[in-house]
Amino acid sequence: MREFDYRRADDVTGAVALLDADPDARYLGGGTNLVDLMKNGVETPARLVDVRSLPLDRIETGDDGAVRIGATVTNSDLAAHPLIRDRFPALTQAVLAGASGQLRNMATVGGNLLQRTRCGYFTDITRPCNKREPGSGCPAIEGEHHNHAVLGASEHCVAVHPSDMGVALTAFDAVVSWRTADGAGEAPLTDFYLPVGDTPHRETVLPPGALITHVTLPPARVAARSRYRKVRERASYAFAIGSVAAALEVADGVVCDARLALGAVASRPWRARLAERVLVGAPATAEYFAAAADAELAAARPLPRNGYKVTLLRNLVVAVLTELAEETSR
Repeated sequence: MREFDYRRADDVTGAVALLDADPDARYLGGGTNLVDLMKNGVETPARLVDVRSLPLDRIETGDDGAVRIGATVTNSDLAAHPLIRDRFPALTQAVLAGASGQLRNMATVGGNLLQRTRCGYFTDITRPCNKREPGSGCPAIEGEHHNHAVLGASEHCVAVHPSDMGVALTAFDAVVSWRTADGAGEAPLTDFYLPVGDTPHRETVLPPGALITHVTLPPARVAARSRYRKVRERASYAFAIGSVAAALEVADGVVCDARLALGAVASRPWRARLAERVLVGAPATAEYFAAAADAELAAARPLPRNGYKVTLLRNLVVAVLTELAEETSR
């Protein structure tokens, strides 16, 4: 690991100023991803700006009923907070499904959203990778790709975003807010991550030097009856090979409202809007749940060794929605 400067920010303005003065600097939250990338040589910042002491560690409810989550709230605190457990149970489940207890105690909300892909070609600096070195190629397409993207990929990159938390936040219309030296900005999480296209190294809409300050969840009655389900290759700490965040509201056997997002299928958490449109107004039955999943997954373009994900996600969507429908009918 190369030498680097370390600074601890006292306030948001000071933190932003430190990065504005040094384009090679990086913000440091829990460091659960960044430090690993520094050890591998993927990230080589000249300076780390520690933001853990900033007053961004609160979860609050606004006058409009929205829940505002500070960027330095730890994953553990987010999962345990009564507001989140009561109003967005799928978010609690998603956070608890990710990493280990020790990592959740360190990892932050802002850092979780900005974590990089775990594609082995990206983390190995001896191999080409368009995400790490634009124009060098994507060896995963012909190589190891069993856990890579089936939606929204391109010939330039087929890596997936690893966040569990991001999948649940995407399902519930979360909005990401940030600060730069030029002022504040925000974007819905569904627009926060850029399409892969031919620039996979450009991952988000964040301007240079931007510091995520908080994430806002708008009120959503349907979210109170929600669930996150993750499939992984081992029962202990592991990244998803497929996941679903879902919420369902049913009246007289008909779906009134539905939220659905998929994980480990694309370079970003995938909001399943086509499936949602099929669901709303349809009978709350496994047949229609399968039709909704098929509508969303019709655009899937699996590689030779990850086509299993399409079937896995279809079955997972049907199972989770069926469980939620049965729960609402009790």
